[in-house]
Amino acid sequence: MTTTPDLFASTHIGAIPAANRIAMAPLTRARAGMDGVHTPLAVDYYRQRASAGLIITEATNISRQGRGYAYTPGIYTPEHVTAWKAVTDAVHQAGGHIVLQLWHVGRISHTSLQEGGAAPVAPSALQAGGETYVEGGFAQPSLPRALETEEIAGIIADYHRAAENAKAAGFDGVEVHSANNYLLEQFIRDSTNHRTDRYGGSVENRTRLTVEVAQAVAQVWGPERVGLRLSPITQAAGNTPLDSDPNGTYGFLAERLGEMNLAYLHCVEGQTRGPNGAQHFDFQSLRRKFGGAYIANNGYDRDLAARAIAEGRADMVAFGRPFIANPDLVHRLKTGTPLAQAPQEAFYGGGAKGYTDWPNAA
Repeated sequence: MTTTPDLFASTHIGAIPAANRIAMAPLTRARAGMDGVHTPLAVDYYRQRASAGLIITEATNISRQGRGYAYTPGIYTPEHVTAWKAVTDAVHQAGGHIVLQLWHVGRISHTSLQEGGAAPVAPSALQAGGETYVEGGFAQPSLPRALETEEIAGIIADYHRAAENAKAAGFDGVEVHSANNYLLEQFIRDSTNHRTDRYGGSVENRTRLTVEVAQAVAQVWGPERVGLRLSPITQAAGNTPLDSDPNGTYGFLAERLGEMNLAYLHCVEGQTRGPNGAQHFDFQSLRRKFGGAYIANNGYDRDLAARAIAEGRADMVAFGRPFIANPDLVHRLKTGTPLAQAPQEAFYGGGAKGYTDWPNAA
């Protein structure tokens, strides 16, 4: 196979340098402690993958309330900051760049994961479908309670504090997780937001929280080091119904985000489970309305990625599962080396096996 210089050429995403146009997508691996503190295994894991042009970390809880899965990391205590600092130091020493994905799961949680067994929070008291990962196995998400209007300022403050902690931990920037039907997207979609206050009803109101969170995080980092992730037609997690007008709703939001001059927009193009369905949404229109750097994600292989970069349909392409078993994925894609395949049992939980023991290509 011949190399494609555009895919492997250096670039900048906002103010963040990137050695190539291949991003490592966020991958929940459930290897942290139940206190959200990463073990030294995470240092090895991220260091091994530092040849990615940009590493976007696994989704990371901004608060105890934001947790929805067992063994996922946090960024709201000094211990979290210390553990992540070891990761960022290792990535930088290996020549890489890394941003932290900021996460609040909203209704995709369980009372056993909440402080004092409290109900999860959401824009509206609508129970999610599917399952979440708790200690000992899987369980249906618990019935959430609707956030009071006056509580929302506290959520925004949690994002601001998490962004400050990410800076203290040595990251190169942050990504606001407004995708995959977690809290911010629960506000965006009229299927999960039945509010009648300033955060519900009109598209401007439903997208308000995502915009306010992005503004709060940009106060810490500057907009040129803040990205944001969207997934307009993904129904996972929670078997979540789509918005009644995905193109209109997410197009409006993309224009608002573009006015902020954020570093990038990162889109999950299509479904993450079952048939992709990306043809049912105009992702290129979303890219144009945003007007800045665009990271494409979901189902790309080397040739599709190279074509997207060469044709100007993306500024970077994010790969997820291939990075699990191929820490040297960039090298393998560039040289045409066959990719290893990770079994699903290696994805979540456990120790080094299936996490840090994948060899590089000879």
